[in-house]
Amino acid sequence: MLLTKNNTFIIGAVALILGYIMNAIFVAQSAIGIENIGLCIILFTIVVYLLMMPLTIQQQKFSKMSAKMNPELQAIQKKYKGKNSDQAAMAKMNEETQAVYAKYGVNPMGSCVQLAVQMPILFALYRVIWNIPAYVTKVKEVFLPLANQLLTTSGAEEFMTEKASSLHVSFPEMTDLRLIDVLYKFKPADWSSLAEKFPSMSSLVESTQKGIDKMNYFLGLNIADAPMNIIRQAFSNKQILVLIAAVLIPVLAAVTQWLNAKLMTNMTGTNGADAENSMAASMKTMNTMMPLMSAFFCLTLPVGLGIYWIAGAVVRSVQQVIINRQLDKTDIEELIQKNMEKMNKKREKQGLSPQKMVNNANISTRNIDTPISKNYKKELQEKASQIKDGTSTSTKKKAKPGSLAEKAMMVQDYNEQHKK
Repeated sequence: MLLTKNNTFIIGAVALILGYIMNAIFVAQSAIGIENIGLCIILFTIVVYLLMMPLTIQQQKFSKMSAKMNPELQAIQKKYKGKNSDQAAMAKMNEETQAVYAKYGVNPMGSCVQLAVQMPILFALYRVIWNIPAYVTKVKEVFLPLANQLLTTSGAEEFMTEKASSLHVSFPEMTDLRLIDVLYKFKPADWSSLAEKFPSMSSLVESTQKGIDKMNYFLGLNIADAPMNIIRQAFSNKQILVLIAAVLIPVLAAVTQWLNAKLMTNMTGTNGADAENSMAASMKTMNTMMPLMSAFFCLTLPVGLGIYWIAGAVVRSVQQVIINRQLDKTDIEELIQKNMEKMNKKREKQGLSPQKMVNNANISTRNIDTPISKNYKKELQEKASQIKDGTSTSTKKKAKPGSLAEKAMMVQDYNEQHKK
């Protein structure tokens, strides 16, 4: 195992899996004579999103169901508006909300699953792109001859340590793998200074640079470098085409993210009526902020990550169109019925009545008009017990209207009727 591979908990394991996938894609490309990491990232993105298709379908179904559920959920929120400090009222609201989810047979966390899966993939992908040679064997092999030569060259350690510091690369010891870490971050000026420092290796330095540039450059951009750095260098060197290409990365990332969010909003049927829904308001804010965040990330992080971001947004948009066309052909009521049947079967396996949650929600709100504290409930129950046992002097006739005794009698009557 390469020492330069990421070992962070979860992220390191995901990066290793993604590295295997990316390496396999690159090997397949190499077999047909196309060795380009940028193209490999695009193909890799498509493969990853195809693997996550089941999660995407579930998310789209949840979005469709939300359009049906939202009116009922909003009615519940409106019913308990302004009662946030009342614990009993909030408990009732949660029960009624869960009853709605049970009715439609959906998981309220369904929309978060895909995001929870995507985040470690995104972080792991960043680690893979940040150090491609650690995961893609053929890229590592391009650097190995030069790295092995540097290991036996006097003065190489001091020179490479200085370069590692300027490039912000960890260089705790001089090994072939650590040398490759630094060499992979080299810019044209760094390659020139290396050839000047060690003239005897100039031809090897030149061949290594050409070999990695052939793999690492995509549309004139080094995928291991950040667009911000490329823009500065292109502006200084008056490289107009490179400057435009570097600017397009964050711009396209923002535009594709915005189009993706817009398409999702239109397909889920979100409208002005959802403005009262705090969740809908949060989603609207997120849909505005995400494109801006995408532009910032893709401006400061490696170009390869920007390529993944853009390709991912395009693939998601295509998936949304295809999946929603299929869902539009599906009878939503029939889909709701199937989901309810699945939920009921699951609850039966757990030994629960399919309608228990709904019944509990109905009972909790049908007979109690105002929330009461736990101590007050206990007092009523004790008073009812005393009346039942004949130890209390209170009766229906003697009880004053609105008194504790009268409420206790009401509880007793309700319990007797409920038993019947």
